[in-house]
Amino acid sequence: MKNIFLFLTLLVLSVGLNAQQNQTQKDSTTTQKLDEVLVRAVRVDADSPITHSDVSKADLEKRNLGQDIPTLLNYLPSVVTTSDAGAGVGYSGIRVRGTDGTRVNVTINGIPYNDPESQGTFWVNLGDFASSTQSLQLQRGVGTSTNGAGAFGASLNLLTDAFSEEASGEIANSFGSYNTRKHTVKLSTGLLNDHFEISGRFSKIYSDGYVDRAFTDLKSYFLQGIYKDDNTLIKALTFGNKEYTYQAWYGLTADELAEDRRQNPYTYDNETDNYWQNHYQLHWNERINNNWSTNIGLNYTKGEGYFEQYKPEESAEDFANLIEEGSDVIVRRWLDNHFYVINANVTYKNSGLELISGGSYNTYSGDHFGEVIWGSDLADGTQIRDHYYFGDAKKSDFSIFSKATFKLAETLTGFVDLQGRFVNYETDGLNSDRVEFVTDASFSFFNPKLGLTYKPNVNNNYYLSYARANREPNRDDFEAGVTENETLNDIELGWRHNTENIAVSTNLYYMFYQNQLVLTGELDDVGSPIRATSGKSYRLGLEVDATIKFTNFFNTTTNVALSTNKNVDFTSSIDGELVNLGNTNISFSPNVVIGNAFNFYPTKSLQLSLLNKYVGEQYMGNIDWESSKLDAYFISDFNVNYIINPNKIFKSIILTGLVNNIFSNEYVSNGYFGVYDDTWSVPGETTTLSYEGYYPQATINFLMGVTLKF
Repeated sequence: MKNIFLFLTLLVLSVGLNAQQNQTQKDSTTTQKLDEVLVRAVRVDADSPITHSDVSKADLEKRNLGQDIPTLLNYLPSVVTTSDAGAGVGYSGIRVRGTDGTRVNVTINGIPYNDPESQGTFWVNLGDFASSTQSLQLQRGVGTSTNGAGAFGASLNLLTDAFSEEASGEIANSFGSYNTRKHTVKLSTGLLNDHFEISGRFSKIYSDGYVDRAFTDLKSYFLQGIYKDDNTLIKALTFGNKEYTYQAWYGLTADELAEDRRQNPYTYDNETDNYWQNHYQLHWNERINNNWSTNIGLNYTKGEGYFEQYKPEESAEDFANLIEEGSDVIVRRWLDNHFYVINANVTYKNSGLELISGGSYNTYSGDHFGEVIWGSDLADGTQIRDHYYFGDAKKSDFSIFSKATFKLAETLTGFVDLQGRFVNYETDGLNSDRVEFVTDASFSFFNPKLGLTYKPNVNNNYYLSYARANREPNRDDFEAGVTENETLNDIELGWRHNTENIAVSTNLYYMFYQNQLVLTGELDDVGSPIRATSGKSYRLGLEVDATIKFTNFFNTTTNVALSTNKNVDFTSSIDGELVNLGNTNISFSPNVVIGNAFNFYPTKSLQLSLLNKYVGEQYMGNIDWESSKLDAYFISDFNVNYIINPNKIFKSIILTGLVNNIFSNEYVSNGYFGVYDDTWSVPGETTTLSYEGYYPQATINFLMGVTLKF
């Protein structure tokens, strides 16, 4: 595998350099922005044969009133978001093209953010991070090579704040429904002696949640020191978050939803999640000349926290005999982990050629343990905080890549991206069910990506790409006995048209999988989705994203995603027999997703936007049972931004308002579904029955804020 990768890397170099030699030998007149070098290795440009959307800081600021990043991205193509607490604050999730959040590769300044074990992204640990984000890019499909767990539906990379030439300050406060509030303070020294800048942000976000007592309490910070000159940019930054949230993982049954969609069936007053996470990053970008630049990134992340839960009348054996049989008990289940990353990239850019090569290595270690903090009847000798299980895990992830964009002709550009990825995962000890969990698995992946872009004129380009991705199972998969990796082949065909008043991007995609791990619809005992191998499956879709400028004061943006998402020859146990159900719908994969915005600019200082989102019906399982179907829903939000430019004290005063779900539709964006065998209702017969749960989202609600910039 390594020899194949090295051979193909040399091939990329050879093809790219030969193409470059056919161009005029001169230094590029285009100079790269040094801050963009941090993400250049994982991003693509406008003409790349990779399907993507870019979001700027200005775009984020328009609705940044305390809701999580997934909610702020809700109107991008093929995106479906959900919130456990119902109001977009707290535990939130994002799905792209029907693939869940564990398949969305997230990086911050090129540093992997997904949890190495679960592969998920916990946005609740990035409170108010949008306020420290300079830009982000969402790539749909496999995308380009990135760091960390492989992208299986999308990759999302965030670039933190760029340096500021001038000293500045910002105070932002917002308030809204369900006692939601956000308080943010940002400061920057500007460039001192033309080279140094220190900046920072401190934030607090609180919300009671739409669901009863599903509160979220977040405290976060972001501190950054920068040194820059004409050819050097050094960034040292640290950011962190402390989250405290009440349990809303399990949603409501159909009866509970009909009775009171805001109720929370949990009664223990401290059924809460508590987690602290701190990140430390150092980036050194060096532009050697107009052709060569380098980037080195270092990261250390420390995470620690627990979930507290009350359990009545429990078995002593389940808690290592620390309690008497039938005792009530309160436990805390802990995670204590460390994550180290080093990235290194080198970029060569000249007329007709851009070549980026590099590597990334990360290592993770985490302890999983549970402790008894109270019991109605503790066993003799039990001490408070005694452990009833303990297990540890280690994971290493090494990847190397080389990708080249090169001119094949005046109107034709080639793209080759080759990545080798090598993963090892080890566990020891007991899991939370006190079952021995010992794993030692290694994977070697080769992930090639090829593409062509044809640009006949300045207004149009056409692209065709093929990408292959491989991905290892996560911790829950290993616990369920899954040991095989899954493989995705992704073919994309697109057209982009861009004029002064019209911008259209449209693409066809065909993603076919081997051993895809699809969500079964079920949850484990801490609310995490359970996955299972579906064998062969595919996603076939059309995406259209268009912006039309009718006048200087009115434009509209619309995106439409139409798809079919199928498991091939899916089998399941029904009524005691294994049945081939043929081609079934992949869970949580709506066939229609539409986003739309009407934007009005009555004056230069005022913007009014009507935002609309339609998500078609979707199944929560893979067996096409009617009881597992989530109804389609349509929601509309209204957003207003007004900028005041006073002559004194403040540079600007920004007034922002957001009314969510203005038609107060009662909808559900997420849920769970499972089946079980009933063998006692009718003696001698096995009947498969189902159970369902739902996460209701908020009806009409509002947020309003004031931002003072000075």
